[in-house]
Amino acid sequence: MGVYVHFTDEQKQRANNIDLAAFLEMNGEKLMRSGRERRLASDRSITIRGNEWYDHSAERGGYAIDFVKQFYGLSFPEAVTMLLGGEQGEVYRPASQKKQEPKKPFALPNLNSDMRRVYAYLIKTRHIDRGVINHFAKAKLLYESCEKSKDGTKEYHNAVFVGLDENGVPRHAHKRGLYTQGVGFKGNVDGCDPRYSFHWIGESDRMYVFEAPIDLLSYITLHPQHWQQYSYVSLCGVGSQAMMWMLEQCPQYCQVLLCLDNDEAGHQASERLKQQLMEKGYTSERLMSQGKDWNDDLVTELRQQQSGFEMRMA
Repeated sequence: MGVYVHFTDEQKQRANNIDLAAFLEMNGEKLMRSGRERRLASDRSITIRGNEWYDHSAERGGYAIDFVKQFYGLSFPEAVTMLLGGEQGEVYRPASQKKQEPKKPFALPNLNSDMRRVYAYLIKTRHIDRGVINHFAKAKLLYESCEKSKDGTKEYHNAVFVGLDENGVPRHAHKRGLYTQGVGFKGNVDGCDPRYSFHWIGESDRMYVFEAPIDLLSYITLHPQHWQQYSYVSLCGVGSQAMMWMLEQCPQYCQVLLCLDNDEAGHQASERLKQQLMEKGYTSERLMSQGKDWNDDLVTELRQQQSGFEMRMA
């Protein structure tokens, strides 16, 4: 018979209130910035914020104790003991002593007066076709934001990829930093509904599914012929909500093409999405980029074309 370990309510509350980012870094895990959240480098489908976590691939989450149980494969007593520092009494910084903040209502970031930086970034750095950018900009699905820092001393400009609901109302926005130095900022705006992430609905029976908006635009640039007749959706992650919403809105889809990243997280997510589609009676096919993602393929192709042109001119 197993040993029962008792924890007081105060101990359990303290363990569940541990700042998971600080805890994981102290235990050797690497984390990446993702908007106001942190993302596990070893599993990009998991995001961390304070003492909360969410697994976008499994579509579930919770607080610190449940995360440690799942991530480290521990029992409840073992997880609480680890979070509280064990017998040594090591103390981790609490996420906050304040009450949980209520969720902010969704609102689009402030519009900049022009899209000069967006065009420069997407064309020069990402090599997206100007005509494709024009199309999404005219449809009010892509624009440049101008946002102030909390102290009002700095301005931040982002490409904003907008997702509309069935009535044409914005319900989702994904921001991508326009700076080319260092790790680029990216993340969803607070209050987004994940069902309505960045997408385009065509009249064909074919739908392409991507992780990120830039990969969606890169694929269209690589395969421009009659692209507007097809449908495209960016999951802005690896969750299935947006893909499933598209299927509900457009029952004519009989071919779903999964175009997620060519890495371990993308492979796992594709298998999970394939299974979900199969259970709903849809067939799917995997389209895989040669590089890590479709933008890698686009950049590589243009560099090869440029190299070939220079050799012919030499």
